[in-house]
Amino acid sequence: MSTAHLSLNDKNFEFPTFAGTEHELAIDCGKLRGSTGAVTYDPGYGNTGSCKSAITFIDGEKGILRYRGYPIEDLVGNVKFTQVAYLLIHGELPTTTEFDVWRNELTQHSLVHESMLNFFDHFPVTAHPMNILASMISSMSSFYPQDGEDEDKLNLNIMRLVGQVKTLAAFSYKKSVGQPVVYPRTDLSYSANFLRMMFGLPTEEYEVSPVIEKALDALLILHADHEQNCSTSTVRMVGSSRANLYASISAGVNALWGPLHGGANQAVLEMLEMIQADGGNYKKYVEKAKDKDDDFRLMGFGHRVYKNFDPRAKILCTAAEEVLNELGVSDPLLDIAKNLEEIALSDPFFVERKLYPNVDFYSGIIYRALGIPTEMFTVLFSIGRMPGWIAHWLEMRSDPDGRIHRPRQIYIGETERRLNV
Repeated sequence: MSTAHLSLNDKNFEFPTFAGTEHELAIDCGKLRGSTGAVTYDPGYGNTGSCKSAITFIDGEKGILRYRGYPIEDLVGNVKFTQVAYLLIHGELPTTTEFDVWRNELTQHSLVHESMLNFFDHFPVTAHPMNILASMISSMSSFYPQDGEDEDKLNLNIMRLVGQVKTLAAFSYKKSVGQPVVYPRTDLSYSANFLRMMFGLPTEEYEVSPVIEKALDALLILHADHEQNCSTSTVRMVGSSRANLYASISAGVNALWGPLHGGANQAVLEMLEMIQADGGNYKKYVEKAKDKDDDFRLMGFGHRVYKNFDPRAKILCTAAEEVLNELGVSDPLLDIAKNLEEIALSDPFFVERKLYPNVDFYSGIIYRALGIPTEMFTVLFSIGRMPGWIAHWLEMRSDPDGRIHRPRQIYIGETERRLNV
């Protein structure tokens, strides 16, 4: 592989380069500061590769997303979320036997420790479900401690996290509306169990709609991983200190809570509702978005990585239509969304800036059609992202080049000064 050349202060330096399996070129700057005394300045780390990873590949220019080599278009609709979870965590799709064991283990470990139920009673009614979820996951390390490098206990804790996150999420919702919790059942799928725990009651049978179950499973798969995003990088950073799995994942939940990350689909829905309340005049808001002197921004357009149509958005666009048609739901917000999408794909302002609809643009509409409350949108994102976070934590933990994360800074404060005494 060729080398990269740097000229600095009349001195020349060489740094090795290498490429990933998809030919993405990287410059190894590991000895930059030691060799030159300089550091890179890269706000938001948009040009910095923080690790080598074999989990997810994204080509933002071509709109490609693959989990462990499998295109996202092949996975959605053909395998279940729990199979994708196994793929991300273990590296391969499970055989029939492996999947039966995996599914059974997840079901058996979906019951939370009974003492944890007391915690829900002491959160204020106004507590956000993401706050509750992060707190409950953090508390799991008290109930299920991991002793050192015990792999069996680690695997058990992984199954507990994947199995219980949906239970904790559903329980937090039940507590917020003053309803009794509904325990999971062993005969239902992962998505069906969540829906039943969310919307069912102990006093009556709850029939899970196959259409809704399928749609939720697709949403969870689409959210399962997305390379080194803010929350995943947070999980890796916290884990680099050798913090336990629960502490690291809890930190990821808090990172996802931010409106620029997991909360973006809620912002999209609120924007669509605002346009609807203004007579559905979407063209007015398109012009506002194009006006550089106007603070208004169209939510759900553009992506930090994708400079093409987000492949997840393509899938969800079709899924949104199918769900609304199957359920007989007529949602004017979807019509507004379609009109905005059409403009984004043809208007030179959006095309030149590559502001295509992203995954958040449609996910909120589907959640709304499924009856998921707005404050639970980001919680659903967390459930889907759980296997990805775990996979990255495991990969970080076994990385031979791994070190505790410690970024540098460029100090711009006062130079040395003394007290006048």
